[in-house]
Amino acid sequence: MTSPAIARLRRAFDNPYLLLTIPPLCWGSNIVLGRYIAGHVPPVALSEVRWIGAFLILLPFTLGHVRRDWPAIRRQLPILLLLSLTGITLYTTLAYAALQETAALNGLLMQSVTPLMIGAWSLLLYRDRLTRFQLAGILCSLAGVVAIVTRGDPAVLLTLTVNRGDAMMMGAVAIYALYSALLKRRPAIHPLSFLTVTIGLGGLMLAPAYVWEISTGYVFQADWLTAATILFVILFPSLIAYFTFNRGVELIGPNRAGPFFHLIPVFGSAMAIAFLGEAPAWYHGVGYALVLAGVALAQRRSTPAVVRPADRP
Repeated sequence: MTSPAIARLRRAFDNPYLLLTIPPLCWGSNIVLGRYIAGHVPPVALSEVRWIGAFLILLPFTLGHVRRDWPAIRRQLPILLLLSLTGITLYTTLAYAALQETAALNGLLMQSVTPLMIGAWSLLLYRDRLTRFQLAGILCSLAGVVAIVTRGDPAVLLTLTVNRGDAMMMGAVAIYALYSALLKRRPAIHPLSFLTVTIGLGGLMLAPAYVWEISTGYVFQADWLTAATILFVILFPSLIAYFTFNRGVELIGPNRAGPFFHLIPVFGSAMAIAFLGEAPAWYHGVGYALVLAGVALAQRRSTPAVVRPADRP
């Protein structure tokens, strides 16, 4: 007989909208944290310790699943390596390196382009075009993002400067969008097996870059800020966010999941109001409304906007 708590967890596991709301909360705080610790914690080292730590925490609980799924894992190793390289190794390292040089505002704005990039990769890989509702939802929620991060003054965008960190962040966003689209090809193995294997492979592939960073003399500072940062990025942006995001995309697909990325600045600004004493303003309400309306609009089903059999070669 299933207990009420287990039944609730199972319902949550099958609720894509709940699942996909969790990663933006984790990743929004991760962007702010990554900027805050710039110059204090080495970016490659943070990525390596983040993923190796997450792998070591997961493995005792997931080893049985990995063993049962091992034949499928061996057969599907190429796609698992590609998913690990894009979503684990390259994305997080580039993002942390970018936050050493770019402003948090720039990082949030570039993250908001992710849904459009997911749509572009889905079109390129699968000829899976955004529907009219998905495109309208993305543009609506993007307008909300702009309202929040520019504090209601779009002219602020004209004052933003572009540097090497911005280019790295845009590259990181493009790579994570590719990972999101490639999740459609993930092997039919247990979600915990998938998470454990991709995290482990990603950390392994990151090791040469970590050794190089150590050789440059850029190493961890042993203090409470470093320890707290490592603990946070292992638990929230890594284990919790990736597990819920992977499952959410599995349930509704990458194009419908994409607009949830626009919740990142929503949660970031809400946390600033709640914990940092920032005063709520009109643009917060407008931005939140536009983002939520866009996410809801993108979930409506319709025929693809430009897909017709005659269009196919």
